[in-house]
Amino acid sequence: MRIALAQINPTIGALSENTERIREYYHRGVKGGANLVVFAELSLSGYPPKDLLLYQSFIDREKELIKRELLPLTTENGRALLIGTSHKQGSKLYNAAILLDRGKIKSIHMKTLLPNYDVFDEERYFTRATDHHIEMLDDLPAAITICEDIWNDRDFFPEPIYNTDPLEILYAQGARLLINLSASPYHLGKHKQREEMLPFLAKKYNTGIIYLNQVGGNDGLIFDGSSLVYNNRGELLYRAAAFKEELFYVDTDNLFLPAAELLSPGRDAVDTIRQALQLGIRDYVLKNGFTKVTLGLSGGIDSAVVAALAVEALGSENVLGLMMPSPYSSEHSIEDATELAKNLGIKYRLIKIEEPFNTFLNLLNEKKEPIRDLAEENLQARIRGNIVMHISNREGYLVLATGNKSELAVGYCTLYGDMAGGLAVIADLPKLMVYELADHLNQIHGQTIIPKRTIIKPPSAELRPGQKDEDSLPPYHILDPILHFYIEEHLSAADIIERGYEKETVEQVVWMVDRTEFKRQQAAPGLRITARAFRTGRYMPIARGYDYRYPAGREPGEHKTSSKETPTQ
Repeated sequence: MRIALAQINPTIGALSENTERIREYYHRGVKGGANLVVFAELSLSGYPPKDLLLYQSFIDREKELIKRELLPLTTENGRALLIGTSHKQGSKLYNAAILLDRGKIKSIHMKTLLPNYDVFDEERYFTRATDHHIEMLDDLPAAITICEDIWNDRDFFPEPIYNTDPLEILYAQGARLLINLSASPYHLGKHKQREEMLPFLAKKYNTGIIYLNQVGGNDGLIFDGSSLVYNNRGELLYRAAAFKEELFYVDTDNLFLPAAELLSPGRDAVDTIRQALQLGIRDYVLKNGFTKVTLGLSGGIDSAVVAALAVEALGSENVLGLMMPSPYSSEHSIEDATELAKNLGIKYRLIKIEEPFNTFLNLLNEKKEPIRDLAEENLQARIRGNIVMHISNREGYLVLATGNKSELAVGYCTLYGDMAGGLAVIADLPKLMVYELADHLNQIHGQTIIPKRTIIKPPSAELRPGQKDEDSLPPYHILDPILHFYIEEHLSAADIIERGYEKETVEQVVWMVDRTEFKRQQAAPGLRITARAFRTGRYMPIARGYDYRYPAGREPGEHKTSSKETPTQ
């Protein structure tokens, strides 16, 4: 049997558009000789559809399109179609895989394990399936499963999340082939997880495995595709393109033969991050109806990397750089920003903010001498925020915010200033990773796209004379690991101190992270790269206590940074 796998990029809620894409790939699959064309989890609606699923009209529209548009395809061509979609029975909604064949719904396979952690919230919408049955594909008994249903093997995971393992049930019924329809978002390390678990399952059950994943950017989530095919020996037969649509084929006989060649494991690298962010930018911009973007160019590393990624995603003709120097901006910052813009071939404008800044100082200080405090520093950023949003409103640009995860974590950013924008491109990239990506961008282009001085000079917000980030923050080679332990590994301050980090520094960082939650909840959506991204994977209350910083019996005594201190905005 020949199976076509369609790794497509749907748009959430664009039901008619997604149906046309499914139709196109179905016809291509049939033309390629497929007996069955398969699409990923919730590919008709796009994933995750969130509260769109609460609208009965949305569910009805999906059902109508299957009946009116997709079922007739299987009558005309005589080839089956397996699609991920919602399915309602009575008052209960299921995440389902529906097999269409010869003008009829041949079978429905519903998802059992509904993830309700990290970025997932499926129990809010769907009911767990209790029925499990195999499907005969020609003479091959197949287990048709959906995403999480294969992620609960008690022999692979030391502590499975769920009490039920759908694979145990299906293979007890005699399944010999596993088809998994997934919408599995990317984060660093995800490739490794998949390529360790899937061959384990293949060998355990002596089964061929077809793992089909969605591709595309949907808000902050980026789906990498990277679909996989294994034979029953656990040998990788095929890995589909990463971050791109693809149609590929599997002849089921090959799933039970030795691999003709052994493919090396997939690994995350800095270029994987580049591809992920590039796709995330393009899909967020285009799926929201924009075609062009603008951003502030400060001459610093963050805006340089975001501009370079935007050009890769959208083309240089669709990127506008705005240089907005204040009285404290250095000449080399303007020079570096100009050099970057010319290297990238983008349009740029120089808009000096000294005059409006002085007007505000006179207004707010009643024409007395400026105080030169934090409020006046942030005032410069807010003037810039007004400028970029004005150009966005008047000329139709989407504004890209350029702050990184390290800054956002500790609140080293200005509400309604540098945080202004429609998309925060590198909001989940720690500062050290931004530098690594800058070097890589220069390397892959074979020339200096990002000016060398931008990479080597000490980072600075340039909001007061001689300012450097390290005046307010620990050095990034110390800050970033502390943030990783606290945000991604959920270690307490006491645990981090025990790992050798200085007590006062850890307390300072943890306090800054906790007290600036209100900023992050007002930030633009960010593209998820790490295992724990703000807003998409980390949910914290704003007003809260802080007893969890030090477990019982491990309190350090008087804190240098009191929770009564007022966070800066």
